[in-house]
Amino acid sequence: MKLQKETAVHGKWYQDACGAAFAFELLGERWSLLIVREMMLGPRRFSELRASLPGLSARVLTERLEGLQASGLLQKRMLPPPASVQVYELTEWGYAAQPAMLELCRWSVRSPAHDPTLHLSPTALMLSLKAMYDPEAGQHFTGQVGFAVSGSEFVAELGEKGMSVRRGDAEQGRVTFRAELPLPLLRAFYGKAPPEMLEQSGQLEIGKERYLAEAVISKFVFPEKIVPPE
Repeated sequence: MKLQKETAVHGKWYQDACGAAFAFELLGERWSLLIVREMMLGPRRFSELRASLPGLSARVLTERLEGLQASGLLQKRMLPPPASVQVYELTEWGYAAQPAMLELCRWSVRSPAHDPTLHLSPTALMLSLKAMYDPEAGQHFTGQVGFAVSGSEFVAELGEKGMSVRRGDAEQGRVTFRAELPLPLLRAFYGKAPPEMLEQSGQLEIGKERYLAEAVISKFVFPEKIVPPE
């Protein structure tokens, strides 16, 4: 049975003129939002998208990419030599969805049902950190921070008005955080687990200007959980 593809036709699900309803029609197919998320930090190869989203078959990924391209959210192109490989990247309109995605992230994690131990891709981790960054929180710190997790490296710029992040050599940061998996970083930045404890257990490695680690971690604030009505 052929899977249903996304299209840019407004009203295919809800018959509702609301922009929020149309947004869910654009991104509401299973996996579509996560595929867009994985391209928020730059172009991705087909194989990279599959590797970052366990459980997503090649067939479904192909159909979702076709649908998102038809909707105007992404495009594909060939990288110049010596790479000469096809990549998928968001259009300007596709990238414009990032603020809404970050706000949705901040909103949803307040649920007691949110499970941070589930799979999290390196890109998702960095976007999560961007969502939780509070320039006015904690100790004073501005500058570059390097992150290396699950084989991917990033450079985050922590500023007085917000945080930006890009793929790049983590060693460019004044202080670096390295982990095999995202969970130790989540525990350090959100659970406020002592970094020394995570280092001693081999889950986390802090490098370069290590004394800055505490100040950096203090800039990230996880929202309080809601109290469900009785």
